[in-house]
Amino acid sequence: MPRFLEPIAGFGVTFATMFRKNITEQYPEEKVPTAPRYHGRHQLNRYGDGLEKCIGCELCAWACPADAIYVEGADNTAGERYSPGERYGRVYQINYLRCIGCGLCVEACPTRALTMTNQYEMAGDDRAGMIYEKHDLLGPMLAGMIPAPHDMVPGSTHADYYRGEITGPAPEQGQPYEGSS
Repeated sequence: MPRFLEPIAGFGVTFATMFRKNITEQYPEEKVPTAPRYHGRHQLNRYGDGLEKCIGCELCAWACPADAIYVEGADNTAGERYSPGERYGRVYQINYLRCIGCGLCVEACPTRALTMTNQYEMAGDDRAGMIYEKHDLLGPMLAGMIPAPHDMVPGSTHADYYRGEITGPAPEQGQPYEGSS
């Protein structure tokens, strides 16, 4: 191609795109669903009876390359049991001003207590509001769940929880639990 025609070739690309239909998303009026495996906001999960899966091991905080997670573990007592293990996460914070959404924290979690949801709307007008506390991150209480602290399901062991055999809601007082053997 002769040198004097090079600018015209560049305008050819512009000319070709002038007649294409515009693809404009009308966000936030029209929200398009995300991909199923999209990494959005974190969630701390619960067992079927309402006990928390987080055991306060702090592995997620160690795995975070952006130092966005702070966990402070504490011991469960006979009177106050928040998780089926010996410990639970007393303080759990994620600073979304630092989080890069890599998901290494989810991979490091030994109990699958931490997962990422599809929620992507995490904007705020103050910096303090972007630090999510434990109560902001905990999954919802489903029907039949009892808010912690409470005892483990009668007749179950710690291993039953970690194998995922505690799946349904906690039984009423005096009734057998459907997930225990």
